[in-house]
Amino acid sequence: MRRNPDRNSRHRENPTEEKVAGLSSQGNEAGGGQREDMEVAEVAENESSDLPVRILVVDDEELVCRLLENVLTTAGHEVQICLSGQEAIATLKESTFQVVITDLRMPGVDGLAVLRKAKALDSLCQVIVITAYGSTESAVEAMKLGAYDYLNKPFNIDEIRILVDKALEKRTLLRAAEERDFYRDLSRMNGLTEVYNYRAFYELLGAEIARSKRHDRPLSVLMIDLDGLKGYNDALGHPAGDALIKQAAWLLKKSVRNCDIVARYGGDEFAIILVETSKAPALDTAERVRRLIEETRFEHDYILPHNTLTVSVGVAGYPNDADEKRDLVTKADQALYEAKTLGGNQVRAAEGRDDRYSD
Repeated sequence: MRRNPDRNSRHRENPTEEKVAGLSSQGNEAGGGQREDMEVAEVAENESSDLPVRILVVDDEELVCRLLENVLTTAGHEVQICLSGQEAIATLKESTFQVVITDLRMPGVDGLAVLRKAKALDSLCQVIVITAYGSTESAVEAMKLGAYDYLNKPFNIDEIRILVDKALEKRTLLRAAEERDFYRDLSRMNGLTEVYNYRAFYELLGAEIARSKRHDRPLSVLMIDLDGLKGYNDALGHPAGDALIKQAAWLLKKSVRNCDIVARYGGDEFAIILVETSKAPALDTAERVRRLIEETRFEHDYILPHNTLTVSVGVAGYPNDADEKRDLVTKADQALYEAKTLGGNQVRAAEGRDDRYSD
């Protein structure tokens, strides 16, 4: 249902989603970096309290394997030993290990092959290689392939403990950073449609306008409203409406370039940022979007006003319609409101000040 187009102060995302999205925007404020460091430390602390660390020891000398097993088991770790590289690779395929300690020189399958397989199966697995004293060339090659560090034979017990502890610390920090990045990305997306959410839309629009100002390039915004969705929801329920919205979002992503930005603005509304695009070609894109939606079959679309889903689109361009992100959205929204009041299923352009980037 369409309402007053002046909505800059409104935020119509799901409240839970808003709260999660706030995590992303806060990272850009003062203290954001410190907060992220605290998040990493928290995840690291949580991981350290997990089940015992599993370590795979690989060496063709059983005496070496038993020595390492004894040292690491005493330190509280769960240790499994393999007496060949071939056995180690088979074990890695069946089980997960946080740390692998492998000799480099073994008959048949060598330590470099074990290293490659361990990293291929789990990029966070920390591999420590063992090499004979004075034979560091292979160890350097192993480091290039992603090994954490190397031990020279003969080695002492304290060196083993310290190296394993440091390797585990690195794994923990890497895992924490991955989780932080995952949740940061998740906080910018609308869960239902898998496009950007309201808050991320404004962050990205601000960044794109700033880039357009620096390089003296145009930019356009499309505000899109799904016509007749309220009646569809009333007749079939919100789960059916959600399925329709999700399909429409997929079509919107399909209809624009990879560099363009699609966001769910709220409810039955979407917004698209067309980078490096002036208003005239943006109107062509908007018409292509409108036509694609109209020509696509949706489940139970006979309930909709035109027996198919349609959209109304408002288009505004930077800089000829507005210079700032809120003003630009308001202009596009006013054009959308005009399209809705004229019956929907059409594209309307904002009234611009001049057409500096006309095509």
